[in-house]
Amino acid sequence: MKESRLAAPGGDDARLRIAPLFEEGKTLQSAPQTMGTLLDAPAYRRALATSGGTQEIMIGYSDSNKDVGYLASSWELYQAQRQLAELLSARQVPFVFFHGRGGSVGRGGGPTNIAILALPVHTLNGRIKMTEQGEVISARYSTVPIAHRELELALGAILVQSFQTTDWRAQTEEKPDAGQFEAVLDDMADVSAATYRELVYGDPDFVSFFQEATPIDAISRLQLGSRPAKRASTNDIRDLRAIPWVFSWTQARIILPGWYGIGTALEEGVRRYGLEQIRTMERHWPFFAATLSNAELALSKADLGIAERYVRLVQDDDLRRRIGNQLRDEYHRSLRMILEITGQERLLDREPVLQRSIDRRNPYVDPLSVIQVELLRRWRQQPDDEDLIQTLHLAVNGIAGGLKNTG
Repeated sequence: MKESRLAAPGGDDARLRIAPLFEEGKTLQSAPQTMGTLLDAPAYRRALATSGGTQEIMIGYSDSNKDVGYLASSWELYQAQRQLAELLSARQVPFVFFHGRGGSVGRGGGPTNIAILALPVHTLNGRIKMTEQGEVISARYSTVPIAHRELELALGAILVQSFQTTDWRAQTEEKPDAGQFEAVLDDMADVSAATYRELVYGDPDFVSFFQEATPIDAISRLQLGSRPAKRASTNDIRDLRAIPWVFSWTQARIILPGWYGIGTALEEGVRRYGLEQIRTMERHWPFFAATLSNAELALSKADLGIAERYVRLVQDDDLRRRIGNQLRDEYHRSLRMILEITGQERLLDREPVLQRSIDRRNPYVDPLSVIQVELLRRWRQQPDDEDLIQTLHLAVNGIAGGLKNTG
């Protein structure tokens, strides 16, 4: 800002807000300490004051999910927001959280109003900022009635969270057992993160499985946004950007970032604390209910029958069976536990309109997935065939449009 004449030396006359981004696990855990250090710096406080006095903080969902998995990421983001709100309120600094949400569950997606209602209390105060990306824009705002309803739902949720009545608070995390709820979720998040990281970062062959079982190589050649698919020219998952990571698993109909690890965590939670405790959390804690609901949506969009065709692209028989079986087991475990906790016979029984939509939509996508698998097989044998890559990109676009999810 100083070099662009948008601020004077020492933080005076700042024209733009400075918005720190907190996203990955360790960054989120140290977020209050980081913000405290910043607010103690005289130049920073002057820049904050002269840019309007409101501290904007960006909360990122994508890389935290890729770092520790869906459940642990959701819980770390929740705790960081609450701790930051407490710090800023204690210092009498007005603040607004900027939520960098993508369209898919693995990048913070899901219904906007439910996401807002699931935020920690005292983190809105009538203000919120969010990104809307990709297919979400056309799905929510391309027609006036739908756009009006979407904004109406979001505004209603903001008002409810910002100006809570006694009756509302009695049904949320203000209940006497809120501390117990959080202790249970602490344990389950640890189990989920360990399960996720053991597969994604602990298995030395996982990268090979990911590269062969998903169309990541084709997706990397697409012009997705303004940045390359990788931060560096390595095969490390840490260097892969979140959009192609999520997009690849979605195309392969596995949707791993939206559910992997949650089944083991819920199973362990029920073993330690009992089924009724977990059900009580789901009924009375909007954050936990929304977290399970989004995982349920991801599981509903996944299709193991189609996914198996992608897994067969993995050439090493032992690798294919080993990791393929892990994915299959965790999927069925997650499915079983969510149904047991919510008391449903099928996923989305409580959301029949959405359930029918997915039931009717997926069969039309299945032929495209079968075609894409064959195209991938041929293209990997003939990587210089431009007709193959063009046709493969058409299949990628068709599947994304049918599933209503990219990254």
